[in-house]
Amino acid sequence: MIPYSILDLSPIVEGGDAAQALRNTVDLAQHAERWGYFRYWLAEHHNIPAVASAATAVVIGAVAGHTSTIRVGAGGIMLPNHAPLVIAEQFGTLECLFPGRIDLALGRAPGSDQITARALRRPTNADTFPQDVLELMTYFEAPPGRHVRAIPGAGLKVPIWILGSSLYGAQMAAELGLPYGFASHFAPALMMDAIALYRQRFRASECLQHPHVMLGVNVVVGETDEEARRLFTSHQQAFVNLRRGTLGRLPPPNARFIDELPPQEKWEVEQTMSVSMIGSVGSVLTALEEFIGRTQADELIVVSQIYDHAARLRSYELTASALQTLHQKVVQA
Repeated sequence: MIPYSILDLSPIVEGGDAAQALRNTVDLAQHAERWGYFRYWLAEHHNIPAVASAATAVVIGAVAGHTSTIRVGAGGIMLPNHAPLVIAEQFGTLECLFPGRIDLALGRAPGSDQITARALRRPTNADTFPQDVLELMTYFEAPPGRHVRAIPGAGLKVPIWILGSSLYGAQMAAELGLPYGFASHFAPALMMDAIALYRQRFRASECLQHPHVMLGVNVVVGETDEEARRLFTSHQQAFVNLRRGTLGRLPPPNARFIDELPPQEKWEVEQTMSVSMIGSVGSVLTALEEFIGRTQADELIVVSQIYDHAARLRSYELTASALQTLHQKVVQA
């Protein structure tokens, strides 16, 4: 059975606030641990009204502190926003507090606009991403004679991942022998090309002997196909609002939303969010089986941006059930 994990943006919903979003994150993580999810990752975004996980390392600590076995990590830390030493210290500290449970996935996008990047005091420069990743890795490796050390961090084993939505990250992850996470849940166009490139060029390393691909998937499971499609409209509205530059909190479902969009925007939603499994357990099971067979994914990370927390919990519970059923089908085949 391939591992299945969760990517949580700690959604701040209309009528709610960041405090409630963070409480919901901890609650979901505790349920996810019981349902068999392997990892629980938080994403770094800044100055986005619908996302409460901006202080990603802090939220990771809260989630890890309220769970006991599930791996917890960043999916990801946007390295252009940070000095590599600071990230090594943060995740070294987390590894000391929660040994053997912390992941660090790195992205080269800023996760914000240029004005916000300036407010972070780190003018973004994605061109230095490879050098920054290598510098970060050396802080954990702690080679002899290094004057600057990450304390905590030096000598600790914190798994590092490369994230991407293009061929750039796939090639880098392959060359460094690191696990690779592809953002197919919002940028599916190059998914198959990136997977092929990563697997073809992968070089075994001390970190990883064989390629490992994690793919992001949007999944919303309801009691019926119609109910799941209605719940999914919150995510669709958020995407359209982001494209229009009208940022706000995660809106409640609107069953008529997608049909009322202009044709161009409707096409953009359908293309950008094409890696989405939306429906009843049976419908999602069929879609997941086809997707795993086509991509040969080594792991899935599930994104479920649902307005109502109870419905979100139920969707993740049913998703876990569908994946367990799929595993039983494979075993019995």
